[in-house]
Amino acid sequence: MRLFYRKYGTGAPLIILHGLFGSSDNWITVARSLSGRFTIYLPDQRNHGQSPHSAVHDYGSMKDDIARFADELGLEKFFLAGHSMGGRTAMKYALNFPERINGLLVADISPFRNMESYHEDREKHLGILNFMLSADISGISSRSAVESLMKPAVSQQKTRDLLMKNLKRQHDNSFSWKLNPEALLQNLEKIMDGIVDDLPEKTSVTGFPVFFLRGERSWFIRESDFSNIMKLFPGAEFITIPGAGHWLHHDNPRAVTECFFRLLDG
Repeated sequence: MRLFYRKYGTGAPLIILHGLFGSSDNWITVARSLSGRFTIYLPDQRNHGQSPHSAVHDYGSMKDDIARFADELGLEKFFLAGHSMGGRTAMKYALNFPERINGLLVADISPFRNMESYHEDREKHLGILNFMLSADISGISSRSAVESLMKPAVSQQKTRDLLMKNLKRQHDNSFSWKLNPEALLQNLEKIMDGIVDDLPEKTSVTGFPVFFLRGERSWFIRESDFSNIMKLFPGAEFITIPGAGHWLHHDNPRAVTECFFRLLDG
């Protein structure tokens, strides 16, 4: 699958992967801050943004997308980062192709399924996807009207702001969704799963810096995960981003940017 992407800056190559319901433009602010020292590539992952749609959506296929993406760009080695679903894709790639990685940054996600919040998170995702599939937005003429229709299903303003970036105007001035809610719904269990089930036993990688960023107000990486994460990435460093929730690159972009610079210098 050939992914749509945005490119910024000059310097060491860096690929940053967005999360579920996101797109490449979620990371533009951070990319511009990094553009003096990195060449940043921001792809839309499959079934998101301007990239192609597919009925297949799992971490194996997304890992393969990034492998092809890097090969098409001629990147022999590069820095890799990802947030949430993108973080799991990045880990999956790094565990399979460690020789291609100069450094790995994982933003607020664990390689393991979080059973403590699994059911709550699943219900939130189901509410979003069911809204997208059931709400008829084709006859709505304004973005504000779409958001008003969304409010009963999606109560958090920050989540609505993220979802509104997925609106696309058609030639007849009607709206549709950029992402593929049908495929995301069908594959939701795979998206919420960890990435370790099909890894060979005792898989671990070293040889490059690995940062796990946690939002101070987020529960997606638990301290109880640290020891198991270090079995996969023995040199992992865990960094808490002050004042941030799950979308830490929006809540505290300066602290996240500083972590990227540390990754480059590490």
